[in-house]
Amino acid sequence: MEILTSHKTSDGKQKVAEEIIEAVDEEKQSVTYKVIGGDLMELYKTFGITVHVDTNGEDNLVTWTFDYEKLNAGIEDPDTLMDFCLNVTKDIETHHILQQKA
Repeated sequence: MEILTSHKTSDGKQKVAEEIIEAVDEEKQSVTYKVIGGDLMELYKTFGITVHVDTNGEDNLVTWTFDYEKLNAGIEDPDTLMDFCLNVTKDIETHHILQQKA
């Protein structure tokens, strides 16, 4: 099992998440990660992320799903992670566009 480490900046502070790949479904074009360490685990008892791609011709729709359990009711929803997900999606898109041009 390989542990992946993600870094992001939120509110001017560097944040770290350690995750493992829990499942890869080639047919459904999805990958599921389980966060096992880092800043998120200070707020959430469990935190999972699924990235799913729907393909329609040349169009692709990427859906990010967070599955989490807060440590207490005072914890906010992880809305700030959406900027991180959007940036990752754009980076992947740029990579694929450059590969098609090569």
